[in-house]
Amino acid sequence: MTDKSTASGHLQFFFCFLLLALVSACSQSEPPAEAPMPEATVDEDAIDLIIEGDYVVTMDASGTVVQGGAVAIDDGLIVAIGPAADINAEYTANGHLTGGNRIVMPGLINGHSHAAMTLLRGVADDLDLMDWLQNYIFPAEVEFVDNEFVRIGTELACWEMIRGGTTTFVDMYYYPDVIAQVVEQCGLRAYISATVIDQRSPDAESAADSLVKGQLFIDAWKNRSSRITPIWGPHANYTLNAEQLAATRAAAIASGVPISIHMSESPFELQYSKDTYGMTSIEMFESIGFLDGPTIGAHVVWPTEAEIKILAERKVGVIHNPTSNMKIASGISPVTEMLNAGVLVGLGTDGAASNNDLDMWEEMRLASFLQKVDTMDPKALSASTVLRMATSGGAEAIGLREKVGALEVGMRADVIQVAFDDVHFVPTYNVISHLVYVADEQDVASVTVDGRLLMRDGEFLTIDTERVRREATALAARIQAALAERNR
Repeated sequence: MTDKSTASGHLQFFFCFLLLALVSACSQSEPPAEAPMPEATVDEDAIDLIIEGDYVVTMDASGTVVQGGAVAIDDGLIVAIGPAADINAEYTANGHLTGGNRIVMPGLINGHSHAAMTLLRGVADDLDLMDWLQNYIFPAEVEFVDNEFVRIGTELACWEMIRGGTTTFVDMYYYPDVIAQVVEQCGLRAYISATVIDQRSPDAESAADSLVKGQLFIDAWKNRSSRITPIWGPHANYTLNAEQLAATRAAAIASGVPISIHMSESPFELQYSKDTYGMTSIEMFESIGFLDGPTIGAHVVWPTEAEIKILAERKVGVIHNPTSNMKIASGISPVTEMLNAGVLVGLGTDGAASNNDLDMWEEMRLASFLQKVDTMDPKALSASTVLRMATSGGAEAIGLREKVGALEVGMRADVIQVAFDDVHFVPTYNVISHLVYVADEQDVASVTVDGRLLMRDGEFLTIDTERVRREATALAARIQAALAERNR
């Protein structure tokens, strides 16, 4: 038999050995994985965004400016405006833009553009309108413009417009479905025209073909997006005859959408209309019932006194394009006279092939200066008036004043922040004066459309800018090589 004390010793030794083995195994094993960091939570009771500014320039009917203010945004709408302390006390937000050295204001409205023509920037300069169009632009478009061109060119334009604080634009170009897809993705708001022109174009063979294809676009995009409105874009009364223009208006009335058209733009158009119809352009439009629905008239450089009265009575939204008008030597539009007569007037850049950029700050400054020198009156088109043309007045001219153009409770949250810490803002005596006469596109810090941030402190959130740069550069190189070969 085994001695009990010996057995007990063996048992104690066994348990000690087992304990040491367990301790050794634990010390050699991998340390436990760290618990994952909790994801950022969204407070469902909080609003979406608060945007602060040292100044909040509302552009409402009273011209309210709130110092040390903030705008509260939820579900794409402005829900409150007031002192920042009051807004922050009342609301908790999932997003917050601080306001040091920032001006908060409505996004700018570009009432006339040809966005994809960014890819033709600088192709043909220093020419009058008809030489530029007929001998350079129309042939280049037939040769080079396709779906890829329009996609890349529109992305490039959206990048440029977001960079400059434009949140809404009215576009007229080819392949409108492609334009709409790009705008939907990049987050801007736009009226996108189905272009109608009576000649072979990149996406149609004739005016009749343009009308058929345009109707398909209108039907596909009407009520499809809260930010995109499909409209009709007859080119001009010298590229369409009276019957074609009337047919386009009939299609617009049937679809319940506006029209955007080049109107009274150049001396050539004025003379063509007199020679062809025995009357000036706007009189001709009126005579065929073309102005019987919402109309956006681009340029309007040469209206007579009688035509200005027609524009006011018909509530035509006139879009002034000072840079393009000067560059192509189309003339100086009588903006002051039109405003005094009650005409709705906004601002636009036109396309980058005739501007050569999409900078609405430049349009404001030049619009004001042109009227001052044209009328020899330094009080003409004041800073506050021209800022209104680029925001609330522009919204009214294109028929969107109930939605955008001002910072008011219940309106869509299209809001920008302008940084005023650059040297050209020192000192700041009058914020409205500085926005018009000092600010430029490089001063825009943040851009929000429908409550969605598209750019934050200069960082683009909806566009892959490096990809767009590569694609635009590559396409431009192919165009340049083709033009060089053609001109050999």
